Amino acid sequence: MDFLKTGYKRSIELSNKNISKLNSSQPTIYKIRIKGHLDPQWTDWFEGLTITLEENGETLLTGPVVDQAALHGMLKRVRDLGMPLVSVCPVCSQENQSNSSKEGEKK
Repeated sequence: MDFLKTGYKRSIELSNKNISKLNSSQPTIYKIRIKGHLDPQWTDWFEGLTITLEENGETLLTGPVVDQAALHGMLKRVRDLGMPLVSVCPVCSQENQSNSSKEGEKK
């Protein structure tokens, strides 16, 4: 019985660590991939995300998203366009990205 409690407690601790990473004060850079090509005129509708048309017929939306609510808003817009969602990948937070650039400059 102690093993079950320990395993459960450990699971909660791991979940809380992941949540704290997501609750960073800095926006997270996301890559949102959709099937089909989206015209660059939609950049404003997607709040300044960069629109990249790929040779395989997909569109890649890339840029900072301030929080989970904003991410869900972006995904609703993709749904409203009727374009199939291929993937959503967090790349890094802007804070981590600036720290990585500083480390690269030191080398």
